[in-house]
Amino acid sequence: MTRRTEWPDNPAEPGGDAGSGYGPTDASAAARGAAADDVGARSGRRSREGAGAGSGFGEGAGRRARSGTRSSGSPSSSRAEKGEPRDPVEQARNICLRLLTGTPRTRKQLADALRKREIPDEAAEEVLARFEDVGLIDDAAFAGAWVESRHHGRGLARRALVRELRTKGVDSAVIDEAVGQLDPDQEEETARELVARKLRSTRGLDRDKRLRRLAGMLARKGYGEGMALRVVRQALEEEGEDTEGLDEPF
Repeated sequence: MTRRTEWPDNPAEPGGDAGSGYGPTDASAAARGAAADDVGARSGRRSREGAGAGSGFGEGAGRRARSGTRSSGSPSSSRAEKGEPRDPVEQARNICLRLLTGTPRTRKQLADALRKREIPDEAAEEVLARFEDVGLIDDAAFAGAWVESRHHGRGLARRALVRELRTKGVDSAVIDEAVGQLDPDQEEETARELVARKLRSTRGLDRDKRLRRLAGMLARKGYGEGMALRVVRQALEEEGEDTEGLDEPF
């Protein structure tokens, strides 16, 4: 049996803070460390090279320049005093690691978060590419786990799942492959379970109101009109309702 992962009803968008228990390709702390060490080492090399190449300052001048920077009160010095990295690659790496802690993200979600924080495109692309290389970003794994969790946990059908994955920035081909894992028979069985759970709360209403309420619930979860009508009609028949005339679209 496939282990399911529960996703929140309103998963956090980039910059949010929601837990899901799922990480793309089950990324471990060691993988995060590898990405952090790799990107951090490269940003450190650039910083050292920039400091030593053609500066024209002696040791004393360098100390004076650093002292002046600390006392200038500029935004960059303020960030440095707070311990925030100045190198955009290191900034991007830290932002992505924070966002990936506790919940998976798609590449687009992370890219949007970096753009919102005004990380230069070149630095963002470097970090995102590296995170993909080590498996910290995996849109295919994200989509597959999303479909599994949201279908079994919330009863969502293909159409609703496609809409949600599109809002996450997942590529159409990846979405098609992910929702393709849903068996049509399983999808209809899930619809029956949803109707069975809701049926009791509609007792006492007239037949047409029950039909609209139950079918509307299925429609909101992405089930097609034909399947919804068939499932609701069968459920009402099992309760002894007269379903004559319910073959027409609602």
